[in-house]
Amino acid sequence: MGYWRNVLRAAFAPLIRAGGYEAASTSWRLRGWNAGNEGVNTLIRAGGDALRRRSRDIVRRNAWAANAVASFVGNAVGTGIKPQSKHPDPSVKRRLQELWLRWTDEADAHGLMDFYGLQSLVCRAVIEGGECIVRLRKRRPEDGLTVPLQLQLLEPEHLPLGKNEDLPNGNVIRDGIEFDQIGRRVAYYLLREHPGERVMLSAAGDIARVPADQVLHVYLPKRPGQHRGEPWLAQVLVKLHELDEYDDAELKRKNIAAHITGFLISPNPQDSPLGAEGAETDETGAALEGVEPGTFLKLDPGEDVKFAEPTDVGGMYSEFMRTQLRAIAAGLGITYEQLTGDLTGVNYSSIRAGLLEFRRRCEQFQHQVLVYQFCLPVWRAWIEQAVLAGVIRARDFERQRDAYLDVEWRPPSWAWVDPLKDMNAEIAAVRAGFKPRSAVINEMGYDEEAVDLQIAADNARADALGLTLDSDPRKTRSNGQRQKPASPGEQAVPVDGLDEQQELIQ
Repeated sequence: MGYWRNVLRAAFAPLIRAGGYEAASTSWRLRGWNAGNEGVNTLIRAGGDALRRRSRDIVRRNAWAANAVASFVGNAVGTGIKPQSKHPDPSVKRRLQELWLRWTDEADAHGLMDFYGLQSLVCRAVIEGGECIVRLRKRRPEDGLTVPLQLQLLEPEHLPLGKNEDLPNGNVIRDGIEFDQIGRRVAYYLLREHPGERVMLSAAGDIARVPADQVLHVYLPKRPGQHRGEPWLAQVLVKLHELDEYDDAELKRKNIAAHITGFLISPNPQDSPLGAEGAETDETGAALEGVEPGTFLKLDPGEDVKFAEPTDVGGMYSEFMRTQLRAIAAGLGITYEQLTGDLTGVNYSSIRAGLLEFRRRCEQFQHQVLVYQFCLPVWRAWIEQAVLAGVIRARDFERQRDAYLDVEWRPPSWAWVDPLKDMNAEIAAVRAGFKPRSAVINEMGYDEEAVDLQIAADNARADALGLTLDSDPRKTRSNGQRQKPASPGEQAVPVDGLDEQQELIQ
């Protein structure tokens, strides 16, 4: 019976494959591929703790992993993703910006960083551990803060994956998070002490229920319905670990080979090598001898010396390492050059193409995770606390709530390989009407109103001092030609030739 079953299966297999997916078939090529269908929360619940431990370990001891994390944080946050209030009243807007600037130095509950340093720490925690917990700690007026609010950052170990219950009121606790009957987050169950600390205090193991409006849970969801985040290095952890061990083994092999100069061949092994009586030996009885510079070596009859010729690592070592590191860089979403610092064979076009793709991913993370999950909720809580504390006199807050909460978060501008080309392209776009000047200023991380006020102040100061600067477009053209002073309502007219000052410069 088994024979005929195999015959029929072989006969009809081409027909089945022709109408279906080869990747879904059970052919001999895919017989060992046993893919599960577990939900994302089940997978993270089972392996999340181990992934975090190994991710942090590889970042601590592996230079490539540490550089990859630092590179992404530096590009995603830089000097800080800064807010620009969109309140229609310029005086209120200015007051909000000044107040925010003072508060940023007080934002950290531990007093170690400003708000933008906390952004970097949140980003690093999300990459290494998969997620970051931020508590909004409301303070008392007598604490002396500009706005009575501070931020406390916690590692994801404070939110136990093993906390899962069905509550009598119909709510459920999944992976330490309480959800109501329509799936909204109601509360977080946080450990008072980090479970991995060696010094276990009296509160170790105690869990506090914290309302969800006091907690920010920052992570990058990769599947719908995902409750908790996973470390970004999860896909490349095994490759990083094994490549690190392989590279260390190659280094150790070369190190050992370099320490062995040669081998003494003697017809009488019991005699002391190199003709020395009473030679020093190790614990196994092997002689420990060396040759110093300028030594004349005298051998006994029949003795010979064979010098060691260690083999090299091979011509394929560099290419093999580059191939593996490219795969790791792809898994982390960064470029090979960012991962390794190796700029061999890079030109302007190739590095720009790679950076463009990376920066698209980086901007996606900036706006969809850092801004939406961290920065925006902090701004809302900060505004509300400032109004409640009377720091902002906003009698129209209830009516104009949206005006106060309306804010634009601006990441730092990107630095290009050849900024002159990009700046010329921006100038051309503005002059052609394809792009507003304010948009260029915003992309550079500045506020257009502040820039205009600063330019006006600089021009007024230069005029008062009688200065004529080559960079002043009111008086000189881009090619250095001086322009005639324009009467009110008229444009400046270029003067033929150069003025005396430019003749002296030439």
